[in-house]
Amino acid sequence: MKSIRVEKEIGGRTLSFETGRIARLASSAVMASYGGSTVLATVVRAEPREGLDFFPMQVDYRERTSAAGKFPGGFRKREGAPNEKEILTMRLIDRPIRPLFPDGFVDEVQIQCWVMSHDGENDTDVLAGTAASAALALSNAPFDGPIATIRVGRIFTDDGPQFVLNPTVSQLAYSDFDLVLSGHKDGINMIEVGAAEVPEDVLLEAIEFGQKHIAEILELIDELQKQAGQEKVPGTLLLPDDDIVELTRKECEKAMLEARQIPGKDDRSTRISELRKQFLDDHFPEVMDQGVEIWRTSVKRRAMAKEAFRTLEKKASRKLLVEKSIRADGRSFDEIRPLEMEVNLFERTHGSAFFQRGETQSIVTCTLGTGRDEQIVDGLTPEYAKKFFLHYNFPPFCVGEARRIMGPGRREIGHGALAERSLQGILPDVADFPYTVRLVSDITESNGSSSMASVCGGCLALMDAGVPIRATVAGISVGRFSDDSGKVIHVTDIIGEEDFFGDMDFKVSGSRDGITGIQLDLKARGLKIDEIRDTFERAKKARIQIIDQMEAVIASPREQISPLAPRLETVRIDPEKIGKLIGPGGKTIRSIQERWGVTIDVDDDGAVTIAGANGPSLEGAKSEVEALGAEVKVGSIYTGKVVSVKDFGAFVEIAPGTDGMCHISELADGYVKNVGDVVKVGDEVTVKVINVDDQGRIKLSRKALLEKKESEPQTADTSA
Repeated sequence: MKSIRVEKEIGGRTLSFETGRIARLASSAVMASYGGSTVLATVVRAEPREGLDFFPMQVDYRERTSAAGKFPGGFRKREGAPNEKEILTMRLIDRPIRPLFPDGFVDEVQIQCWVMSHDGENDTDVLAGTAASAALALSNAPFDGPIATIRVGRIFTDDGPQFVLNPTVSQLAYSDFDLVLSGHKDGINMIEVGAAEVPEDVLLEAIEFGQKHIAEILELIDELQKQAGQEKVPGTLLLPDDDIVELTRKECEKAMLEARQIPGKDDRSTRISELRKQFLDDHFPEVMDQGVEIWRTSVKRRAMAKEAFRTLEKKASRKLLVEKSIRADGRSFDEIRPLEMEVNLFERTHGSAFFQRGETQSIVTCTLGTGRDEQIVDGLTPEYAKKFFLHYNFPPFCVGEARRIMGPGRREIGHGALAERSLQGILPDVADFPYTVRLVSDITESNGSSSMASVCGGCLALMDAGVPIRATVAGISVGRFSDDSGKVIHVTDIIGEEDFFGDMDFKVSGSRDGITGIQLDLKARGLKIDEIRDTFERAKKARIQIIDQMEAVIASPREQISPLAPRLETVRIDPEKIGKLIGPGGKTIRSIQERWGVTIDVDDDGAVTIAGANGPSLEGAKSEVEALGAEVKVGSIYTGKVVSVKDFGAFVEIAPGTDGMCHISELADGYVKNVGDVVKVGDEVTVKVINVDDQGRIKLSRKALLEKKESEPQTADTSA
């Protein structure tokens, strides 16, 4: 196959797709480039595994540090397990693609995306999503795409706010939201947002803006597909035989409709499990005593019956909602489950909260730390430090299961990132609140929207810890159901089964004034703008109800942080004085830390953060840092220590690392025969700066203050 390349200008940069030269043994491969960044996306389709009853698509995305001309950090100089950014990008690629395969398709499909080049400005997460879609479009897999993935930001200019397509890393730092969209010719099918209380109408405009550019990228993929695309091969779909579907409907539909209306997750699940077992045992037993072929046939038909039963349960749930307006737990479409909240649960945490909505429960703890607790993030973009992070845990007991206990998986990473994004926009500026903040959300009971419970509980824990957040934030999920006639209804605050059997899980977080986070998971074909607008309205109404109840528990952040948290003071010094503060080999800064029992962190811009357990230690260290960073001026008064005595005078340390000379004639009134008659090494004396020469040498006078003291009392204004 010859090499084929197509390209188009998108957002002021060239987007190109190339195929036919690299990875020719894969089912399909695309090299996608945008600006100076390049991603290789490959697709391999293989025969289904025996006994598989689900679509086993695998998505893998890896950022090779060589793509940015870097070495992996740490001792090992080889990339290892995927980091958080890579895992979140895998989810970003998977979610809009998976629903576009036909029901019953169980062939192996493996998508791999490797970052081959990264220019430091054009990030590769959205490029990888589009590249994966292009590779699938070229393959013979029955993918009902293509899709395109883009990013939208908003930059404030002299001409007013402007939407920016695929903003660079630098531009995104000045945007008040980060919007990622995926869509196809029929609408939008994935949305992710992190925002700083952005109004709904602004985000709707941004989505419309992005949708227009998605159409441009789809045209480019269509052009590539016409030149290099393979004929689609549906394969054998694992669907129940018609007679099994009909028997399942006849025997179980009435009982299923009754079971789906039982209040309580456990009772409802138990009854449906009993109904499934009875139906399978009565009509599709596993025949063990009539030969291998009959046994295999019985196993196959029993598996089909399980799938038919699952499909019937899905249809029954939709029928109750769409035709009879009945939800499984009896609520109305816009009714929120009962809420229960509490703060200050634990004695030794800096902040804690309990949040329960229906059968979903989260316990969130907040820990305040110093700059040394920041999370260092090293990837293809320049290394940076995170001062806020939220970790989400989903143990098996929260859903009544006993399964293998492991570290956080892709789901936990994704839910934690969503909650983190949703709270990021209301945090105070680092200059006003220099603490590192960690939230841990432990889901102790789950029946839907545990990520939104983490948002609500996380906000309460922040307020309990005394973090001066700008607004109260809550999160809610909106679901969508449709039937065979095309009728569509929306429900607020979906439970787990509504998520499983419904068309979408549209999570929206925000304050009274605007949105802070969005995540859309969609199983339907796509959403139009009007439906997104309606969802925003429903979500806003619900989250304000929740915010009202949250503020009834704790109206605003506590005025003081927990007495168990470290106390921080931030001092700004001239960056040129940083070396003086640190001292030779760190001697000066270590001396201050040991003397006052504090920790000191210094930033390149001259911001010095001092952390200590009590006020006196902080003040003492702060005064020394300020003295070190201060410019010594004529007339300034210091209380310092005599560090050396000479025949001609005494050297006084007015600040750590800064000495001045007090001549014998300036030690006291009248004639002084010996310096030792007035001061000795180790004495504390108050002196005044009377001269700083061109070489920075400081001349001090004790006599000047003694003369002044005779006329009026004088208090030293600076101490070391």
